Amino acid sequence: MTFRQARTAIRRLASSRGIEQNEECRTNNGEDCAMGRSSQPHNEEEIFQVDAERIQQLHYDRIAVVYEAHYGDACSQRYRDRFFHQPMFKGMDLSGLKVIEAMCGSGHTTQYLISQGARVIGLDISDETIKSFNKRWPESQGVCASILDSGLDSESFDLVAIVGGLHHLHPNVNDAIEEIHRILKPGGYLCFAEPHKDSFPDLIRRWWYKRDPLFADNEEAIDLSEMKRRFASRFIFNRELYLGNAAYLLVLNSMVFRIPLKLKPFYTPPLLHLESIISPFQGRLLSCFVVCQWRKK
Repeated sequence: MTFRQARTAIRRLASSRGIEQNEECRTNNGEDCAMGRSSQPHNEEEIFQVDAERIQQLHYDRIAVVYEAHYGDACSQRYRDRFFHQPMFKGMDLSGLKVIEAMCGSGHTTQYLISQGARVIGLDISDETIKSFNKRWPESQGVCASILDSGLDSESFDLVAIVGGLHHLHPNVNDAIEEIHRILKPGGYLCFAEPHKDSFPDLIRRWWYKRDPLFADNEEAIDLSEMKRRFASRFIFNRELYLGNAAYLLVLNSMVFRIPLKLKPFYTPPLLHLESIISPFQGRLLSCFVVCQWRKK
């Protein structure tokens, strides 16, 4: 079933009897947690928002095994540490911070955060990925819930970290930022790395998204300029760095290009070196993603 077909079906169901929500799942402590918004949608826009998130959940439950194989391997982790984590958290002392890795999957950023002394909670709407997170990081807590309505206490976290999650939330990206702002302490950080609009790689990405079944229909690069305009009164924009070229495509995104995993250890070292050489010169128009560090006012 495609995203559009599922959206139509859910709208028909909603018009007759409403959408069932508050599906139950469990944290690794055995506690129940509600997933999704607490109130039922009453109009087409709200139905579309619930639908978009539900389709993403089902989509990533379906591809969880192959996704983890390609994005959780040692070569991809080397890329993440060098081109995501180091610039995202530059200048920050993570030791002792209470951190959410939102849309965490199996916790690819959690590994770095724990190594720096942070106390991490993983948050994801996919039950399959939370199971993987709990298995991989038993010392951390995995919570199955929506970043749009997490149920977490207000002003209770020092940092929310997101790598490649916001662009899966269209059309709900701003709602997610609102929820992140709510749960962050004053002075807390939002650090994220995402594909962005207004670049040459995004033109290709949009064409590819429409044709590749590995992507859900509502995936879309973030509009960083619009996000900054909307949240200028609530965040300080500390850092903005445009990155991503050869290694981003062929090392981190080997699943997308259907590259056999056994080949990655051979070509990863030279491509990481090549990316580090190209990165200072590519700028926004030629970059595949943007790394941002925001701070709550």
